[in-house]
Amino acid sequence: MASARTLVLKHLHGRTSCYFNSVRSSRMVSIRAYSSKLSPPSKGVVYEQHGSPDEVTRVIDLPPVEIKENDVCVKMLASPINPSDINRIQGVYPVRPPLPAVGGYEGVGQVHDFGSAVKGLSIGDLVIPSPPSSGAWQTFVVKEESLWHKIDKDVPLEFASTVTVNPLTALLMLDDFVTLNPGDAIVQNGSTSIVGQCVIQLAKLRGVHSINIIRDRAGAEDVKERLKKLGADEVYTESQLEVKNVNGFLGALPEPALGFNCVGGNSASSVLKFLRQGGTMLTYGGMSKKPVTVSTSAFIFKDLTLRGFWLQNMMNSDRAVDCRVMIDYLLSLMRDRKLKYEMELVPFDEFPVALDKALGKLGSHPKQILKF
Repeated sequence: MASARTLVLKHLHGRTSCYFNSVRSSRMVSIRAYSSKLSPPSKGVVYEQHGSPDEVTRVIDLPPVEIKENDVCVKMLASPINPSDINRIQGVYPVRPPLPAVGGYEGVGQVHDFGSAVKGLSIGDLVIPSPPSSGAWQTFVVKEESLWHKIDKDVPLEFASTVTVNPLTALLMLDDFVTLNPGDAIVQNGSTSIVGQCVIQLAKLRGVHSINIIRDRAGAEDVKERLKKLGADEVYTESQLEVKNVNGFLGALPEPALGFNCVGGNSASSVLKFLRQGGTMLTYGGMSKKPVTVSTSAFIFKDLTLRGFWLQNMMNSDRAVDCRVMIDYLLSLMRDRKLKYEMELVPFDEFPVALDKALGKLGSHPKQILKF
């Protein structure tokens, strides 16, 4: 990039559009001349091309952004590094912002300023982007008022910053596809993920049993015990389930009506083996990068249903208003410590370290939360 070019960020209808102009400070003076309000200068994680996040991202200073009459300027307080954030930077996620772009998709912040037509928010209010959208990894974000959702201030920041993607996914999958009654059971793989941990806890609150599958690893027994403390009824490693019939692993539990798969391959097959007649498996991820396969006999004689789940479809549908109500419910559980998971807060200035941890380059670490 030529040194004379200045990165100018404009937030239009909740999308961050980036324009590189060969201008110097005189151009910024002209912007200030016609803008009634400007955000403070910001610092953000920017990528100009797709690729490995540790190679294509950089933290740079960003100039002020115009605050239009319906806009709200939010000082970001915390934002997680999610797998989907990494996928967007890699260029493999189905929906990606135009390049160059600021990373990050969800988070929590505090209202810093707003335009003249904004009526529903006040300075200091705590807000989250809803629906989530690109551009959370910067110190100040400007979006229209309708794209911010005010939340209670008594929820810990790290939980507020992560509520919109993983916990909401868990709740929607439990509520929207199969009617579950107290005493029913579900089965899932990827049980140590945040979605998996939320499924365990939310199911427990409903009186629904959970059968959980984890990958084989050192310390597997400790992991099993940790998940059981969250409310898991049964936890098995993938190798334990390499048998034709898994009914012996049910114990006194009923056959599950619903299964969740975020792994694929043999792990997904194990989920399918547990399902009862007419059961449903939702696939919401594919961490193993292996396909989902189902035996012909199980598909025909057990009348199984296989469906996909993508949160973005829910957030952009007529369920968007419902999602905000569900988010408030989840936040109330977090406030009361009825829904929890492990995270690690990392200063924004240490983004490269947090990214390396999120990429697994430094071993196994909790979810990385950037603290601004």
